[in-house]
Amino acid sequence: MDIIRFSEIVKSERVAYKYLKEQCWQKSIVYCIRCGKQRVYKLSSGRYRCYICGLTFSDFTGRWIGKLKINARQWLWIIKLFELGLSSRKISRETGISYPTALKAMNLIRKSIVAHTQDCGLLLEGEIEADESYFGGRRKGKRGRGAGNKVPVFGILERNGFVRVEVLKDVTAESLLNLTIKIVRRGSIVYTDKFKSYDSLMFCGYRHLKVDHTKRFSSGKVYINGLEGFWSYAKERLIKHHGVSKKNFLFYLKEMEFRYNNRNADLLPILVTYMCDLVSNVL
Repeated sequence: MDIIRFSEIVKSERVAYKYLKEQCWQKSIVYCIRCGKQRVYKLSSGRYRCYICGLTFSDFTGRWIGKLKINARQWLWIIKLFELGLSSRKISRETGISYPTALKAMNLIRKSIVAHTQDCGLLLEGEIEADESYFGGRRKGKRGRGAGNKVPVFGILERNGFVRVEVLKDVTAESLLNLTIKIVRRGSIVYTDKFKSYDSLMFCGYRHLKVDHTKRFSSGKVYINGLEGFWSYAKERLIKHHGVSKKNFLFYLKEMEFRYNNRNADLLPILVTYMCDLVSNVL
């Protein structure tokens, strides 16, 4: 969304609210968010009530944007500044919202991303790069595999396509294989380094080709440079947060996945759609 169009939407609370409301109710069809019936009527307060189950609700009830008491203009500015990659502290200063509220809003956006990307059912196929990496603060001692207090992350990248990343408890052959089977279509070519946990891929319907990084970084088409590029991209962006707790790390990681997969897209309309969607099991 260009800046002129965005400026028109946020010029007043009324226009901003109307824009978000249109994203909540596709084709302006209002239905009960509990029972799904369209037999609802509007109260004098502007809220709705269901004839069938009696639930009273508003346009934003049960949605990600309804989980914080901030107005429509503020939400749109937060989403826009999130799109631009600003930190919670900078968003707080730019919008006049308290830092704790800005941080909660940012985390809600990240959680909405996870809700829309987990178990999407999309299988990656063709030429696939697989690799694991380790995230955490800079510490003395061993780096890479076996490093202490690091979070292992498994990544799968479809060349000229999407990347999928997941946090792991360990990097055993069983853990890596289970995730690969879940994400990658059988018959695909999977490129990895020579880490022994990948050896079982050849027995599960994949053509497995390995590159020995102790000798070279690539051998013809056998390389994982694309995925290593994603690791650099994600770690560089995460540094600005000056430390992410293990509890929230998955949400930040999935933000990096989302940004990478939509690097050529207009993020604002996508994020608004996510935030206006209903939160599962909210009632």
